[in-house]
Amino acid sequence: MRYVITELLQSDLHKIIVSHQPLSSDHIKVFLYQILRGLKYIHSARILHRDIKPGNLLVNSNCVLKICDFGLARVEEPDTSKNMTQEVVTQYYRAPEILMGAKHYTAAVDVWSVGCIFGELLGRRILFQAQNPVQQLELITELLGTPTLEDMKYACEGAKTHMLSRAPKPPSLSALYTLSSQATHEVVHLLCQMLVFDPDKRISVVDALAHPYLDEGRLRYHSCMCKCCYTTATGMRQYTSEFENTAPQPFDDHWERKLTSVQQVKEEMHKFIAVQLNTSRVPLCINPQSAAFKSFARKEKVVCAPFKKTLEILSTVAHPSELPPSPHQWD
Repeated sequence: MRYVITELLQSDLHKIIVSHQPLSSDHIKVFLYQILRGLKYIHSARILHRDIKPGNLLVNSNCVLKICDFGLARVEEPDTSKNMTQEVVTQYYRAPEILMGAKHYTAAVDVWSVGCIFGELLGRRILFQAQNPVQQLELITELLGTPTLEDMKYACEGAKTHMLSRAPKPPSLSALYTLSSQATHEVVHLLCQMLVFDPDKRISVVDALAHPYLDEGRLRYHSCMCKCCYTTATGMRQYTSEFENTAPQPFDDHWERKLTSVQQVKEEMHKFIAVQLNTSRVPLCINPQSAAFKSFARKEKVVCAPFKKTLEILSTVAHPSELPPSPHQWD
């Protein structure tokens, strides 16, 4: 059994986006940097998150961001002949290859989700908000234009037929400049590399982190927010040798692959629980008297230390009205 435990954080990125809190370019850069930094580590372990969205990005009053909810995560599948589930990723952040019924996909699906979040941080609204997967695809093509057959090489035949039956649409990427006054040429350049129809041409997390737009976000994060760097008694900042870590080794899923039936899963779970009950461990408890818990349990205004700006942190973790990740039946 694997667990992911993080410290208590007061809010999430969705709650901040829909609030009246002004988001400066510094906020956006440091949030985007942390998302990509976390994904670099996850992807280096051969894990696909498959549900990157603002509600799954926890944030505290210091603008520290943590990726959570690995309920849909899985180890990447190197064998392209093996099918992967399409019931993944909240619809608004779902990559076009999944929308079009791809049987196999890669870590590029997470990068598409980050691109959608990047656009949402700029515009303060969901970038592609449709009622169903087909409409979702329509909104994407309105921005990117009608994809070529090469772009749709992973799509199922029914999705290709549907797309080719529609009137061709030209790309309208210049619309990205209207998202915000902060949508500079540098911003749109990076965003356009994330929102690419063909996953093979979509920018990787590693290359995205090397984009000049994120230089300031990296500097700010490691100057006063991270735990990997520190300030000496003389006031000298000591920086880590590696700003974006990778996993020491790929995630090993051999245990899961040995489970061939539901009954076997039940038996293994029973064994695991029985063993845990016989071990002496300190119980995991939440301290309701802690400052973090008290701020989590109420609405308050706090100063986001790295930017000296007031952030309104709300106690509840809110999510937009979302459709479940059910795929469209193209064929």
